[in-house]
Amino acid sequence: MHADHQEKDGPGPGALSGIVVADFGRVLAGPYMTMLLADLGADVIKIERPGSGDDTRAWGPPFANDEATYFLGVNRNKRSVALDLTDPKDRETARAIVDRADVLVENFRPGTMEKLGLGYEHVRASNPGLVYCSVTGFGAAEGARLPGYDLLVQAMGGLMSITGEPGGQGTKAGVALVDVITGLHAGLGVLAALRHRERTGEGQRVEVSLLTSLLSALTNQSAAYLGAGVVPRAMGNRHPSIAPYEVFEALDRPLVLAVGNDRQFRTLCARLGLAGLADDSRFATNTARVAHREELLRALAGPLAERTADSWFEELNAAGVPCGPINDLAAAFDLAERLGLEPRVPTEAAGPGQVVNPIALGATPPAYRAAPPRLGEHTEALLSELGLHPRKP
Repeated sequence: MHADHQEKDGPGPGALSGIVVADFGRVLAGPYMTMLLADLGADVIKIERPGSGDDTRAWGPPFANDEATYFLGVNRNKRSVALDLTDPKDRETARAIVDRADVLVENFRPGTMEKLGLGYEHVRASNPGLVYCSVTGFGAAEGARLPGYDLLVQAMGGLMSITGEPGGQGTKAGVALVDVITGLHAGLGVLAALRHRERTGEGQRVEVSLLTSLLSALTNQSAAYLGAGVVPRAMGNRHPSIAPYEVFEALDRPLVLAVGNDRQFRTLCARLGLAGLADDSRFATNTARVAHREELLRALAGPLAERTADSWFEELNAAGVPCGPINDLAAAFDLAERLGLEPRVPTEAAGPGQVVNPIALGATPPAYRAAPPRLGEHTEALLSELGLHPRKP
């Protein structure tokens, strides 16, 4: 079983051409990661429950062409095989796929794959080169009993405690950010394991949890706690260590300033007609500005409110002061297009409403070969590839 079927009449081989992925992942973290691998040329075989498939097939509205956009957004370039893993014959088929795969991805509750006879120790005997990636919510030990939903991890992992307004109940990010971060960590682990296999011929297990991925992604906030004993709190749109680095009201709509050093601050003051402010001892350094944040904000608010956000965006960025308006998604895509980043997949071949893979490779760029599959669309073809008897209608 090879990925060659994907390259016919299409772009040249991708960086991961020839890599076969048995994808037991569901919802977001696993499917997002395997879609990125598929864009880079891997043959991703998505194994789904007959009748219902991946949970996100039903997560709508919105829908496009009668399919949930949630599912469509993370499942292009894959083949779908419908298998009932509680049925012995279908488990045999799943095992045949795994035995021919280079990578296996799963995010069931810990212990589930073992009960199905598809655990790492079960399959490594017949496929010792397999890279076996398990994604969990809270790990496979004491955390195994906890369900790994993104919102729970945002809450229990501390992200909500530092997001939102001071004194509020905590606010989640506007997307399942922890799932996405975990998928990226899982993909990096899989690529590292494949590199190890190139040198040694040995596969290995890759384990990634949502909780530890989030704690790592909290970067400076985690470092503040571990290194200085500081427990960060929600500060709205403010930054705990930089000022001015937040939202101001321009004449027509909100404007973000992200002033990262003293040179930028001096330029900002000059453009606002507040040149003397940069020499004030309360504001001359970033540390001083953080300590006197409230006085600083009062000084900046008046001049910024006199002009439109777009006007400040043009002038301040041209002068080297980072700033910009708060865009909705429509404006964000328009911005990316104006900047020449081409954020939309240009062909319907990959399905409606597809965002490009953000990884640009000069020699082996991502390719968009196929739309997200219908449930079980490739079952019979794959059975034939495996030399198994097609199912009777």
